[in-house]
This record gives sequence, structure tokens and C-alpha cells, in this order.
Amino acid sequence: MARAIWSGAISFGLVSIPVALYSATHDHTVHFNQFERGTSDRIRYQRINERTGAEVEYSDVVKGHDVGDGEYVVLEQDELAEIAPGRSRTIDIDTFVDLDDIDPIYFQKSYWLGPSKSEYAHPYRLLVRAMAKTNRAGIATFVMRGKQYLTAVHADGDLLALETLFFADEIRDPADVLDELPTGDRAKPKEVAMATSLIESMSGPWRPEDYRDTYTAKVEQLVRNKRKGKKTTIAPEPADATEAVDLMEALRRSVENTRKKRAGAEAKCAGAETKSAKKPTDLSELSKADLDKRARELGVNGRSKMTRADLEKAINKAS
Repeated sequence: MARAIWSGAISFGLVSIPVALYSATHDHTVHFNQFERGTSDRIRYQRINERTGAEVEYSDVVKGHDVGDGEYVVLEQDELAEIAPGRSRTIDIDTFVDLDDIDPIYFQKSYWLGPSKSEYAHPYRLLVRAMAKTNRAGIATFVMRGKQYLTAVHADGDLLALETLFFADEIRDPADVLDELPTGDRAKPKEVAMATSLIESMSGPWRPEDYRDTYTAKVEQLVRNKRKGKKTTIAPEPADATEAVDLMEALRRSVENTRKKRAGAEAKCAGAETKSAKKPTDLSELSKADLDKRARELGVNGRSKMTRADLEKAINKAS
């Protein structure tokens, strides 16, 4: 059982619900140690004074901030600790916004929020249900481990999820980052129509369990093969870039290939999809995300622009 990494309370209005914070994700990257080639000697790093070449004790290391022209302002760790925000005890929700209005670029890391004790389960579940029904996210700030975070708290199934967000001034302007911005002539109507057709032919429901970290699996296989003295299969080279003159033909062939691959699969699952697309007893009990999923199963178009009421009407009509 994972341990909570923070505990406190969600606060909004006059309501305060004690909660505990847990990491919702974990990293399965393969980690390595460093060795000198041809030996079993580990590589170690030291703190070296670049002028004297002598090793420096960690307690003698201070931080310096570059203020330009080779000048640094040196800060002691105690000075930084004195101005750091205190350990926050509350996640103070300032406002509730539509979850769909938050640009994905702002999302940073996901956490689970659970009631800190069983006696707080009732108000916790009430908040989850209300947020799911309104498709709202509570925007809040709180402090953890000496750092202040901007967050979005929202319902995820029967739980509350907390997403740490980047602040607005942490989002880069593409014009300041990209070497080249897309310019030139606009796409021709036929090209747009063909590209749209390709996207539609490749569209399907979001099933995260269908995807795996294949690179990590290959790295682990490489380790096993080298340990046993086996050869490793080299991955194929990536496809060449599509030339502009071949774009229409490449799009056309892609659409044809995709439709052929999906024809058999769609025929097999058509019966299951029809069976699953049953009208709920009370659509008002579903979240907006669940309504969108049901509308997609029923083949309702224009869902992204529909309000909750529009989705309910469209589902009732399609059913």
C-alpha cells in the first residue's frame, strides 16, 4: 500500500474536507549505472573546485544566481529556507471552471486525492458526484515540499484527481521556440478532404490499456540477450518524409489500407457495440464525459460543440 505524500484538506467556501494525496503514476524507465568501457569500474562524480582542482565538501557548497556579465549573487541554503513558503495544510479552491476549458498544455502531473479518514467519506463522495455532474474542476493553490503549485481538482470515476498545472508564464510561445513556423500556401480543399477522411478512418475510442512502452521492453530484452550472448534484432529505419507532389496519393492509399484493415474488426464488434449502447435509466446521473462516450457509441456527430443538455437530447433521439 502506497503512503500518502501529503495530507491536509480541500477547502471551498465554508466547506473543508480532510484528504490525503497519493501519486497516480510511476516511472518504469530502465535505469543504468555508468562504467568505464572494458572494465567493471563504476564512474563516480565529485564536486570539484574548477580553479584548484580540489574536492569540495557538500556543506561548503552554496548557490549562485547569474545576474549577467559574469556576476553572481551567492545565496546560502538557510537564506532560501527562510523565504520559502511554509508547508500548506489546505488546497484552497478559488473557482470552479469547465474541465474541457483547460488546455492540455497546462497539465503537469497527476495525483489521487482520497479521504484521510473513513468518517470524511460522505462529504468526499458528495463533492465527487457534484463535480462529475457539472464537469467542473476546482482551481486551487497549495504548497508541498517547499514549492507552491497551481492545481485542478476534478472527479475521475469515484475519486478526486489533482492535476498540477504550469503557471501561465511557464508556457512558451511557439514563435520563441520553433526554428520554423508553418508558412506558405494554404492546403487545397481536396487535400483537406482527403486528410479528414484518413483521420476519420483511423478514429476510434480511447483505450489506454491498448498501449505499452515498447522501447522499455526492448531495452530489457537487449539486456537479457547480451547477458546470454544472443544477437539483437535492429529496428527498421523510419519512413522517408512524404514529398509534396506525392501527398494526395499517399493520403489516398492510406485511407484505402486503413479501411481494409478495419473492415473485418468492425464487423465482429458491431453487435457488441450495439448491445452496449443502451439508454440509461437517468441520463442526469451521468457525467458529461460519460454522456460524450455514450453519444460516440451511438454515432452522434458534433459532440465537441454540444452542451450537456444537447448531449442528453441527442442520446435520447439516437436511442
